[in-house]
Amino acid sequence: MEKKCAGQESPLFAKSFQEPPEFSSDLIRGLRRKIRGYYDVYRRNFPWRETDNPYNILVSEVMLQQTQTSRVESKYLQFLEAFPDVAALDAAELTSVLRIWKGLGYNRRALVLKRIAQIVLRDFDGELPRSLDALLGLPGIGRATAGAILAFAFNEPVVFIETNIRRVFLHFFFPDREAVSDQEILPIIEQTLDRDDPRHWYYALMDYGAMLAKDGPNPNRRSAHYTRQARFTGSNRQIRGQILQLLLERSGLQDKELVEHLGVEAERVRKILDALVQEGFLKRKKGKLFLR
Repeated sequence: MEKKCAGQESPLFAKSFQEPPEFSSDLIRGLRRKIRGYYDVYRRNFPWRETDNPYNILVSEVMLQQTQTSRVESKYLQFLEAFPDVAALDAAELTSVLRIWKGLGYNRRALVLKRIAQIVLRDFDGELPRSLDALLGLPGIGRATAGAILAFAFNEPVVFIETNIRRVFLHFFFPDREAVSDQEILPIIEQTLDRDDPRHWYYALMDYGAMLAKDGPNPNRRSAHYTRQARFTGSNRQIRGQILQLLLERSGLQDKELVEHLGVEAERVRKILDALVQEGFLKRKKGKLFLR
């Protein structure tokens, strides 16, 4: 099978929808054959695809939020080696978790995972819940992450959308539309879902979507939800990461010492520090800052 963007075939699936669409069984089978055919030849292999352990899937899905798979692979294995289950993660010091997390960015996710471990031990007897509502009640878990956990850990035929899945449906069903909302796409995802094997169907969709991102104009630019990632250099996100790294290397710094290290205006640093304290990353003690 030739690995390419099948742009000429898009009109087969194209239609303009004002109401939730209905498709023929032949069209649905055709789409599934195409996606599955690509997956059979070009599927991507990741360590989190070799397990259905709910904790492992949770870790991978939180890591994959806003982070490329190539950066997640090694960190995922390191994280599970250090914290193999919710009990180990709950018992770990935040400093240990952040050291493993270094390089992934968006450090708030590390704290989120630790808080989830605490809640799962306290409220769910150490077992990750398998209901959508319960998962959505956990910190840092939105509908895409909850849906992925249900599909990949429990093989539940749940309907969800993420960036690669969105790309596939925009390509096939909305080739000539702009500003397409997810609310228009979700009914199509539901109709075409392979309910007998949602786990591998979603993996196949994601792999096809990843191919589309490389082999032509990105269909996601036609999504109503498309935004460019903000510049990292000089951003508050970069400064937050630098603060956490400095305190990992040398605990007990004062505000003014951090300002000197960072070379950033004091008021901006103070606001970021206040946010990190409020979020649970830092604590103040006798005028000094420590990781919790």
